[in-house]
Amino acid sequence: MRDVIIGEIHKVAQEQGKSLKPISDDLEILESGLDSLCFAILVARLEDIFGVDPFSGSDDMVFPTTFGELFKLYDGVPV
Repeated sequence: MRDVIIGEIHKVAQEQGKSLKPISDDLEILESGLDSLCFAILVARLEDIFGVDPFSGSDDMVFPTTFGELFKLYDGVPV
């Protein structure tokens, strides 16, 4: 799952002409080189791949600020 997400992060960054910092659990998403459009594209692609949108279904959802938090949202999702 983690490798799939990282692969998609790199694809989106390349397609959008963004330069990425090395992805790590403690890297803040806003400091990674991705902008909000890139993040929206990433989430849509991950929903297509995994068939789940972890951002819907809960009114008290806390959005991830680091990649580690993002990876945890997708833990247990079959690849």
